Amino acid sequence: MSTVEEIETAITQLPKDQFWKLTDRVIALREDEWDRQIEADAKSGKLDKLFEQADRDFEAGRCKEL
Repeated sequence: MSTVEEIETAITQLPKDQFWKLTDRVIALREDEWDRQIEADAKSGKLDKLFEQADRDFEAGRCKEL
């Protein structure tokens, strides 16, 4: 596998349309990984305290509708 520096150099040589296509794909991969991490954290209980605090804030009227 190439090093990050080699990949960066190759990216700078891409035509603009290929650059934008690649960045869209990389962003989508990062977002998918973020979603998987949040889901795993929620299932493992790591976010329970945050969920409980959000429920308390909502019940206390400290939330605004989006």
